[in-house]
Amino acid sequence: MGFGLVVHFVARDTAAALAFDELTREALEGIRAEEPGTLVYVSHTVPDQPRVRVFYELYADREAFEEHERQPHVRRFLTERGQYLESFEVTFLDEIDGKRSPI
Repeated sequence: MGFGLVVHFVARDTAAALAFDELTREALEGIRAEEPGTLVYVSHTVPDQPRVRVFYELYADREAFEEHERQPHVRRFLTERGQYLESFEVTFLDEIDGKRSPI
């Protein structure tokens, strides 16, 4: 069964949020190219909250998540994100049931 998480980020200010978005885009290049076990990795904005970003991540299993965490592009993201953030909160999710795309 899948393994997922939701991360709620609050940037220091709107300029930091935009810089955080660029850091995210750079990480996503590696995630798209090198992580077959990462099924979904999506960054969202929140209407009327310009400093907030919410990530939804879904992995094939816990090992795929751990492999994701070991990637150089993810290690860089994790190391550098703090300079842009006021706070963040991670909620881990264990899949019970659902619908998946056959792709």
